[in-house]
Amino acid sequence: MKSIMFIAPPAAGKGTQAEIIANKYNIPHISTGNILREIAKENTEIGNYIYETMSNGDLVKDEITYKLIENRLSLKDCKNGYIIDGFPRNLEQAIKYDEILKKVDLELGYVFALNIDKKELEKRVIGRRICENCNTTYNINEEHEMPRIESICDICGGNLYQRKDDNLDAFEARYKNYLEQTTDIIKYYEEKNILYHINGNASVEKIAQEIDSIISKEGKKNDND
Repeated sequence: MKSIMFIAPPAAGKGTQAEIIANKYNIPHISTGNILREIAKENTEIGNYIYETMSNGDLVKDEITYKLIENRLSLKDCKNGYIIDGFPRNLEQAIKYDEILKKVDLELGYVFALNIDKKELEKRVIGRRICENCNTTYNINEEHEMPRIESICDICGGNLYQRKDDNLDAFEARYKNYLEQTTDIIKYYEEKNILYHINGNASVEKIAQEIDSIISKEGKKNDND
C-alpha cells in the first residue's frame, strides 16, 4: 500500500474520503493541523511557539512543519501506507516532501484531485453547521445532511453552530488562495504521472468507489510487475 494524498478545495469532502480510505485499508490518517495542535498543548519551547503562532492566526514556519512531518512518517505505522492531509500546500512544499520521503525511505504514492463545481462548494460552505458537543457536521442546504430538528444535533442533542469563516466572503478568499497555490502542485504531480482527477460532484459513495478502484487496480498492476 502506497501513501495517499488529497488535493481539494474547501468543503470538497476531502476529510470524509480520507476517513473512508483510512478505515478500509487500516492506515493512519496524518493531518498536519492535528500534529501542530497536539504539539501546541506541550509546555515546551516549540509547543509554546506553535500555540502562540496559531492563536494569532499566523502560519508555523515551514522548517518546523517539515521536521514534524518527517518525525511522524518515521513511525512504524506508516510503513504500510498512510494518508497525508493538509500538506503540501504549494510547489516548494511538494518538492520538500519528496526530500522527506527519501530520508524516511517511503514512496510517493497516489495523489487524488477532487474536482467540484464552485457553486456546489458555496452551498456546502454556507450551509455547514457543526455540533458544539460532538462535532457532528450537518448541512442545511443538502436534504440528506439536514438535522431532523433545526439547530439541534441528531446524535447528542447539542446546539449546532456556524463557523465564523463559513460565509461567502471567506469562502471566496479561501477558494482563490486554493487555486493560486495548487495549480503548480497539480501540474507537478501530473508530470510524475501519479495524479488522478476525481469527480467531486458525485455522491460520497461513488467517489469512494472510484478512489478504491484506482488503488486496487494499481496495486494489482504492481503485483504483476
